[in-house]
Amino acid sequence: MPVRAWFPTLVYDAPLLAGGRGELNRRLLEECLKIRDVDKEGRRWSRREYPGGFTSYASMHQLHRTSPTFGELERHLRRHVRAYAHALDFDLTGRKLEMTDCWVNVMGRHAVHGLHLHPISTLSGTYYVKTPRGSPALKLEDPRLPSFMAAPPRRAAPRAENRTFVSYPARAGNVILFESWLRHEVAPNRSKAERVSVSFNWNWF
Repeated sequence: MPVRAWFPTLVYDAPLLAGGRGELNRRLLEECLKIRDVDKEGRRWSRREYPGGFTSYASMHQLHRTSPTFGELERHLRRHVRAYAHALDFDLTGRKLEMTDCWVNVMGRHAVHGLHLHPISTLSGTYYVKTPRGSPALKLEDPRLPSFMAAPPRRAAPRAENRTFVSYPARAGNVILFESWLRHEVAPNRSKAERVSVSFNWNWF
């Protein structure tokens, strides 16, 4: 075959814990909902910027530094981040990746995350705490899309490597990692139940 694939976009998706969600997930869910109850600033921000949902992104965004439960999540995430960085061939000689931000997202019915990226970060991701039946997936955009210019449209069912968007189902207990420059979004939550997740950024210093 004379055609080869170059410039891949690598995405990491795996269970956080080998033995299932366990006690940590229960404590995370309980704490996520408590944070919503006490975070008045976050609720005010969410009413303006995140209708139908709650996020502590603009108010309580370093939960790994203030909560033992989120600190435990960070510790479990480290091996996944190391594995992903190795797959990306990152040279971290003399430096290391550290979690810089960690916040809660609660998607109520019809809440939506618009297309965005995470500036001034290296790696970003989400841990899914609660994903009721019908929870929306994470949709990732081909980073080359703005440069396609005069390219014809793709076939109705292109090969996986030629898709312009790809979606990862939201599964409770799973962690997904991607490079922070990769644009992504979450479609409106059609479920009547809340979709709960913890998002985070990692950076190198």
